[in-house]
Amino acid sequence: MAETINMPKLGFDMAEGTLVRWLKKEGETVAKGDVLAEIETDKATVEVESSAAGVVRKLLVDEGAVVPVNTPIAIIGAADEKISVGSEQLSVSSDSEQLSVVGEKTAPAPAGDVQSSIVNRQSSIVNRQSSIVKASPLAKRVARERGLDLSRVQGTGPGGRIVRRDIERVISEQLSVSSEQLAVSGQPSVVAHPPSVEGEAMPLTKLRQAIARRMAEAKASVPHFYVTHEFKMDALLALRAQVNGYLADEEKISVNDFIVKAAALALREFPNLNASFAGDKVMRHGAVNVGVAVAVEGGLLTVVCKGADAKPLRQIAAEVKRMAAAARQGKVRPEDIEGSTFSISNLGMFDVENFAAIINPPEAAILAVGSARQAPVVEDGQIKVGWRMKATLSVDHRVSDGAEAAQFMQALAKYLEEPLRLMV
Repeated sequence: MAETINMPKLGFDMAEGTLVRWLKKEGETVAKGDVLAEIETDKATVEVESSAAGVVRKLLVDEGAVVPVNTPIAIIGAADEKISVGSEQLSVSSDSEQLSVVGEKTAPAPAGDVQSSIVNRQSSIVNRQSSIVKASPLAKRVARERGLDLSRVQGTGPGGRIVRRDIERVISEQLSVSSEQLAVSGQPSVVAHPPSVEGEAMPLTKLRQAIARRMAEAKASVPHFYVTHEFKMDALLALRAQVNGYLADEEKISVNDFIVKAAALALREFPNLNASFAGDKVMRHGAVNVGVAVAVEGGLLTVVCKGADAKPLRQIAAEVKRMAAAARQGKVRPEDIEGSTFSISNLGMFDVENFAAIINPPEAAILAVGSARQAPVVEDGQIKVGWRMKATLSVDHRVSDGAEAAQFMQALAKYLEEPLRLMV
């Protein structure tokens, strides 16, 4: 029996997504779990897997279309199966227009009429979208920032799609023309001290809009409090160097991997911080899913290491590395960015001593990690050089209090300062 594939809901606040690219064509065979399309949300570009096996009978929306959640986007069925979209409701919007195709319930029709109906509906959508410029999300953003008219850009991507290199080519040509005009006019090509500098209005990307909205809501509605602790990192850094000596470069474990594992184990001891506020109750989560903030172009994206308390360090390192790389490339799977119960934001690689992070609702806490750095320390009455790292825990005061947060940080110190606990 034919199955309709709908625009998936890839986040609790997702209302629509842009169908960036079809990875399967009509008539192609797909297995359950095969990647069917790339969808751009306000968080990232994610690969959507097929929930059915069979043949792609119809692609109901065009590439570049903005599609509301749960709207049909494709039909998969047997190669010789008679299909009908008479009861389907399609709603497809784009930057230039919004169109709606609502199927009417009709009496059963001959196979030829049904197929004709499908073709006519599909061609109607495609024809109405033919005026839409096809461009990658990155190309659209760069063009918008540079004030370029995409209709004047020749695309060299698949199917004539405009990609980033096309935008860069046009910018380069414009700069070249400007230089030639200046040379002909006899004016200097470089002005050392321009008489005035005007400001520039930069439109927000979907990702930055989502970050702005969610962080403003979190800061306004969640009563934060903060607890900072300084950790002794000598033993952990020594153990990491020893372990990495046995691993290939692509398998090496980072300091952040140790922190993810340590935080997950500490959360097992303090389940109140692995929870969410739910009005008249606190929902403690059974799984410990640690989100790791990853810096991507235009903002931050959190990838999720699920069940981190039960995974060995090498598995945590491999998973986080894979998901972070996919996030930076703009391609992650939906399950990679959803379901976190606690988050870690690490700015240690930027030589940051200490900072406080904003909680990512519906989570109850987030750990902000600074740099591990050498500092003069006093031990047994003597001054020596030691490795120290500061981290700050932000906590929802509706869920927990200062004493519990401080005890959590002590438990975290137990694992970080005695790192062999993380290996057994």
